[in-house]
Amino acid sequence: MKLDTVVGAAIMITLISSCNNNQDQKIQPDFLSANIDTSVKPGDDFFLYANGRWIKDNPIPPDESSWGIGQMVQEEIYKRLKTVNEKAIEENAVHGTISQKIADFWRSGMDTDAINKLQIQPLQNDLTEIKKINSVADIISITGSFHKKGIGALFGDYVAQDDKNSNVMAYHLSQGGLGMPNRDYYFNTDEKSVTVRNAYKKYLYKTFLELGNDSITAVKDEESVLALETKLAKASRKLAELRDPYRNYNKMNIAALYKLAANIDWNNYLQNIGIKKLDSVIVGQPEFYAELSNTLKTSGINDWKNYLQAHLIMSSASYLDSTTFDNLFEYRKTLSGASIPRPRWKRVLDVEENAMGEALGQLFVKEYFNEKAKQRYSDLVEAIREAYKDRIKALPWMSDSTKQKAIDKLNRVTKKVGYPDKWKDFSNMQIDHVPYIINIQHANEWKHNYNINKLGKPVDKTEWDMSPQTYNAYYNPSNNEIVLPAGIFAVPGIRDEDLDDAFVYGYAGASTIGHEITHGFDDQGRQYNAEGNLKGWWLPKDSIQFVQRAEKIIKEFNEFNPVDTLHVNGNATQGENIADLGGLILGIDAFKKTDSYKKNKKINGYTPLQRYFFGYAYGWLDQERKELLANQLKTDEHAPAKERVNGPVVNIPEFYEAFDIKPGDKMYRADSLRVSIW
Repeated sequence: MKLDTVVGAAIMITLISSCNNNQDQKIQPDFLSANIDTSVKPGDDFFLYANGRWIKDNPIPPDESSWGIGQMVQEEIYKRLKTVNEKAIEENAVHGTISQKIADFWRSGMDTDAINKLQIQPLQNDLTEIKKINSVADIISITGSFHKKGIGALFGDYVAQDDKNSNVMAYHLSQGGLGMPNRDYYFNTDEKSVTVRNAYKKYLYKTFLELGNDSITAVKDEESVLALETKLAKASRKLAELRDPYRNYNKMNIAALYKLAANIDWNNYLQNIGIKKLDSVIVGQPEFYAELSNTLKTSGINDWKNYLQAHLIMSSASYLDSTTFDNLFEYRKTLSGASIPRPRWKRVLDVEENAMGEALGQLFVKEYFNEKAKQRYSDLVEAIREAYKDRIKALPWMSDSTKQKAIDKLNRVTKKVGYPDKWKDFSNMQIDHVPYIINIQHANEWKHNYNINKLGKPVDKTEWDMSPQTYNAYYNPSNNEIVLPAGIFAVPGIRDEDLDDAFVYGYAGASTIGHEITHGFDDQGRQYNAEGNLKGWWLPKDSIQFVQRAEKIIKEFNEFNPVDTLHVNGNATQGENIADLGGLILGIDAFKKTDSYKKNKKINGYTPLQRYFFGYAYGWLDQERKELLANQLKTDEHAPAKERVNGPVVNIPEFYEAFDIKPGDKMYRADSLRVSIW
């Protein structure tokens, strides 16, 4: 996936060629030139050289934890989506239509008075059911009900393709059940982790006070929840360990699952979530389920009641009254660094995107996207594909046998550009004049049922997992496909005709299209064949060569120290780093075939090759608060934005050529240290 966070929606831009016979074409105003900080040498810190002036002039707003290209795009799109919602209200559409659902969702989310008046009353039925718990079977039953409503507890489960048989939809179980982002926060002793852990304990304490406990009882309840979660955290795998698709693929029959986690009544749970018949399950982390089963048996029922109450409130707090929301926000500030919340209307749009993004997208694309733009980006995909094909053929370290299979896989990568050809059917989603949290639970239950109903049916390879207005993209190894929503190609505030080819090949061709295609051949993606199955297709000697080359990029990124004493986890981030490097190389190869590159006409004093790298750096124009950086380094498989620019460019000869990088410059790397994979 291109980005670490899905930040919203955007308007599609259109690629157009830029040809001019003047020696130095002028673009007024040129946003790339305006962003450059000439006080920084490109060979010392290219990210700050390309983006530094913008970063100095645009501090992070107090309601944001980061600020950059994604948020700028989002600002434009927020306004457009707000218009879509307001038009839906004005339309007064027939019940059951997309417009009616959007209008009622928006109304319920924006009715602050009603939300504050109700406080946590909409959760009263769930809280009553928790109080009735008197057995482990009751805990499992309520967990099933919670999962249907989108409330996280105990573990994670989902329906997705079988990694070893991509034509079959399978039921997957994964580790989960934690209140903090991942296991490391329960054990690490660095300052940032301790700060988050203390804030989480304080949040739990305030939650139990809100539930009506006295201060002494609230402390005991908070401690009981943390103790339970710490046991689950100890049995959870670390971020880097979750990257091994074979180790995280443990298929077993139901009898084996019962044996693995005997204290969980799986038949009861599966019936509760809507699965009537199941022969097998894929367990990601079996040791987690063994510990969960043991903890269910050895921990007190009251402890589990406390745990479920806390997770119910925490999962729902963003959609409840101001006090409940503020309690959660105070804790999350330690993870994001934002000092104040975003305005309510923006938060509602974010929630609406998650709840019914493709429904919203159906109205969105009618207003803001056309078929012509879709075709032009589709053509750019093919230019990148051809560049990759040529590069595979010329690889000196790969055997002909593996090359042939790699090219076959590349040829069969499906491209999805802009928006789906077939929309999801939202007719069964129940959105009405009810409290906001209830509409969200109904939307979550619709999504749950939609996914559960995939079991036993043919895989729908036309489906999208992102809405067209999303500023993100992804590669799906099971379908061997790249999915490029319209929003990912947006440039905020810039007209299409102002975008030169050099910029577009760096911004769209390298950081998005080339990046996603390379994911099919990164440390994880390369283990899936052309049909999308987890099955070896490399000769052993070629795999050894790949791993040796990947070790160099792991080592390079391990050296980066973005904040305090925390370093990038080169192992956990290697897939994204390989994709970034591959995208940059493929973008250059494709760009070199264009007239813009061949004519080598400067624009505002910069060569096409320089503007190509500026375009790539613009794609990662971003600044983050220290709290968010620290959280990202612990929990995210993406390196921070600055490292995603400076990390790959130093491995590319054209970068040294474009900016005259020489020995003695801080970013100079000797040939022997440069990473070369694809």
